[in-house]
Amino acid sequence: MAYVITEPFIGTKDAACVAVCPVDCIYEGDDQYYINPDECIDCGACEPECPVSAIFAEDSVPEGQTSFIAKNRAFFGL
Repeated sequence: MAYVITEPFIGTKDAACVAVCPVDCIYEGDDQYYINPDECIDCGACEPECPVSAIFAEDSVPEGQTSFIAKNRAFFGL
């Protein structure tokens, strides 16, 4: 189960989550960062580092934000 970056992060582009990722699976897109679900090891290190509390385990993404699961997968062509 990978982690997903959701709407509150759009436009923020704070790289604190990138810095703590032990497997470098967070990539920069045009409007936000994305977590590669095939590379994520589900360690959760990124979640507490997000300054806007926008990172969730895929099965815990809040209602109204679930479209970001597909957006994240699409970024990686999955």
